Amino acid sequence: MYKLGIDVGGTNTDAVLIDERLHVAASVKQPTTKDVYSGILDAVRAVLAESGVNPSEIRQAMLGTTQCTNAIVERKGLADIGILRIGAPASLGIVPMVDWAEDLKHIAVETATIGGGFEYDGKELAPFDEEAAKNFFLRLRDKNVKSVAISCVFSTVRNDHELAAAKLCREIMGEDVHVSVSSEIGSMGLIERENATILNAALYHVAESFTEGFARSLEDEGIVNADIYLSQNDGTLMTMEYARRYPILTIACGPTNSIRGACYLSSLKNAVVVDVGGTTTDLGVIQNGFPRESGVAVTIGGVRTNFRMPDVISIGLGGGSIVRETDDGSVRVGPDSVGYQITEKALVFGGDVCTATDIAVRLGLTRLGDKSKVAHLSDDFAKKALAAITELVEDSLDAMKVSRDDVDLILVGGGSIILPEKLAGARTVSKPESGGVANAIGSAISKVSGNYEKLIDYLTLPREEALAQAKAEAIELAVEAGALRETVEIIDVEDVPLQYYPGNTNRVKVKAAGDLK
Repeated sequence: MYKLGIDVGGTNTDAVLIDERLHVAASVKQPTTKDVYSGILDAVRAVLAESGVNPSEIRQAMLGTTQCTNAIVERKGLADIGILRIGAPASLGIVPMVDWAEDLKHIAVETATIGGGFEYDGKELAPFDEEAAKNFFLRLRDKNVKSVAISCVFSTVRNDHELAAAKLCREIMGEDVHVSVSSEIGSMGLIERENATILNAALYHVAESFTEGFARSLEDEGIVNADIYLSQNDGTLMTMEYARRYPILTIACGPTNSIRGACYLSSLKNAVVVDVGGTTTDLGVIQNGFPRESGVAVTIGGVRTNFRMPDVISIGLGGGSIVRETDDGSVRVGPDSVGYQITEKALVFGGDVCTATDIAVRLGLTRLGDKSKVAHLSDDFAKKALAAITELVEDSLDAMKVSRDDVDLILVGGGSIILPEKLAGARTVSKPESGGVANAIGSAISKVSGNYEKLIDYLTLPREEALAQAKAEAIELAVEAGALRETVEIIDVEDVPLQYYPGNTNRVKVKAAGDLK
């Protein structure tokens, strides 16, 4: 039995085959194509050819893709949606999508803010205005809208009104309507949570396309016995059905796949991962074997959101980054890159553009292409370029650290050849074997998770009971997402007192993860 892991990056599409003992049986890199799927097909064909594995022996296939991120950034493929906010009269001062770019606002066919919502302690702001909700859904049905985003004030405390609205929506618009509910997607903060829910609703077309397309691609290659999973941005997996419900959770799954892959390859449970690709370098943190989550609102395509995202810093540095000398004699590296055209444009491959890879070959950091084609680069120029590359990474490493202490560092990604083996701020630097395809490995070996978050007053529900209840909920969410119940374990527990709330209110967050069914 084999697992197939695929990760689609901006420059390369990587594929790996993992055997039953979780050893890498074969791995390949193929250029990412404009239509994405031909690149995936090329990678699947190449890894099957290299391994000699019978396609029928592949029982699980995992995909990490940038499709949803690209759809938002490029404003392509987004569905027309309706937006219902439950919170009048308290939230009428700020309308939905208030700070969105004009070229994105058009996805909203109609918006409405109706009566309802809750206080921080779960008391009703106002009764749920069922009649107004019914009229709104009838208007959407008449306009043939197929996706709806529903948000509610303090739905992270109580989501009764959101669930009532979702039920009413399906009754009026039909069971095939795609309903995104904010309490299942975002965290505290109405506007940011609502924004994430709107994006999730708008991505349902994209989600259907890449899930069905991936399944069809595998079938075309004879991989018909495999269960299919998509990578989430917390370093775990979800089923195809789950991905269609929550496509926004695939955003930023590339860096998290690399973090999980680096963790597996290095056997380090706590470290900083530097993933160097062809165009960008991503830095993330492994905490207890999983990516550290960002604690601040994250902007996606100009939209502020607060759903869970990995704490990642991305810089414009990669193997294809263009190196040039400036007028004052200094050397600048990136942020522009030749990307997937590196094998055509880099000097060592017979091109005419000096890249970071050329500098690495010139200084003997790696053997690649034809070294004689970079012999004309002066030693001074090459060393200045390497110093600039090193400084970019060391500055970002300092930004990721939470103390002055040196940390363990793991270098992965095909572009990691451009970095030296010693970096300021790093206690140890490791470059694991197969690190070039760590992202695809991370996709293949990932577990399935459940994440629970809620505001709980310990004066009403004692802390021990609250945490036990939260852990049970997280386990159920992991099982619902596709985890084998007996393998699920609690990965992280966090309860933070909220000083500005009366009583002893805490934000409780629990994460559970288990093996695939």
